[in-house]
Amino acid sequence: MHMKKNKTGLKTLLEILMVSTRLGLTSFGGPVAHLGYFHDEYVRRRKWMDEKSYADLVALCQFLPGPASSQVGIGIGVMRAGAAGGIMAFLGFTLPSVIALIIFAILLQGINPAEAGWIHGLKIVAVAVVAHAVLGMAQKLVPDLPRKTLALFAIIATLLWQTAITQVAVILVSGFIGFLIYKKHADNDDAPMEFPISKGFAIGCLVLFFSLLIGLPILRELTAVEWVALFDSFYRSGSLVFGGGHVVLPLLEREFVPTGWLSEEAFLAGYGAAQAVPGPLFTFAAYLGAVMNGWQGGLLATAAIFLPAFLLILGTLPFWDTLRRNPNIKGALMGVNAAVVGILISAFYHPIWTSSILEPADFAFAAVLFSMLVYWKLPPWIIVVTGAIGGTLLGYVI
Repeated sequence: MHMKKNKTGLKTLLEILMVSTRLGLTSFGGPVAHLGYFHDEYVRRRKWMDEKSYADLVALCQFLPGPASSQVGIGIGVMRAGAAGGIMAFLGFTLPSVIALIIFAILLQGINPAEAGWIHGLKIVAVAVVAHAVLGMAQKLVPDLPRKTLALFAIIATLLWQTAITQVAVILVSGFIGFLIYKKHADNDDAPMEFPISKGFAIGCLVLFFSLLIGLPILRELTAVEWVALFDSFYRSGSLVFGGGHVVLPLLEREFVPTGWLSEEAFLAGYGAAQAVPGPLFTFAAYLGAVMNGWQGGLLATAAIFLPAFLLILGTLPFWDTLRRNPNIKGALMGVNAAVVGILISAFYHPIWTSSILEPADFAFAAVLFSMLVYWKLPPWIIVVTGAIGGTLLGYVI
């Protein structure tokens, strides 16, 4: 299947904004669950891209620092409608949780919703969504014994050593093995990935990324302006994190709690709230910024922590398609995609399964939600609402 070329018109941009906003309102469960929601919406339902292109994009975002699921969403928007499409995809997926966390920071400090029954129900929704996505990707990307073995290797390695470095190492090793096994008979049915941005623009984004990473700390020391210091702290945190939102939390705590910008209690309350909202966990920055400097601080923190992810995905996408279609690289990507499936299965078990399926009733409810999604083919928002209501009821029953 080949992606259709799209003109960057207002209708296309509004479509991207509407679809990504719906995902931003309903995508609970963390980055792996987000990839499941994206797969269901963009690959299965709308067919904006094919399975291999999606898997290749996920593989690229695993290499880049920053929030992988957000970068995948931005990348899909870019393929659909250029840089403006990437911005629409980002705004739709991110703003719902940003707004919710800024409001929480201003009005509801001290309330921790992390233990609410409906939150537990939404975690069970994530089990159903991720299981669906992993099964679909596995059928396409691990059809033979060597790739099944690579996926198994990825599962074992990432479960036993749960670090971002392990993930990167597993991808590199699997890519090398895939290159050795498949370099002479890699298939040729890759769909071309459309990037309506130039390589010159991409290079400019990469230059800006490194310029800010080096220049902001210098500017911070020279000016001693609080807003510059805030932007620098969040930008650096977003630039240097591999492995997603949970990994950025220690960095943010080290930046702001010991320095006295906010208390440990306020930090933990915000973490609980961030678990309760849909969308990327990086939006926790919106809460922190709002606690320190009101809604303006929340918006500044959000822009600063996501800017590196945006610059990196725009800076690498135009070169990625050339690489992935190179006959010498395609075999390696076959191995990488098998490893990505294994990594997703590993993350499906921990933390998604282990934090969600605590009782037999939880498993039964997950089976119902999975059937609603896969067999009855109900819209994802119905699954989310059912999960929230069911989780609340389970809290009373168990």
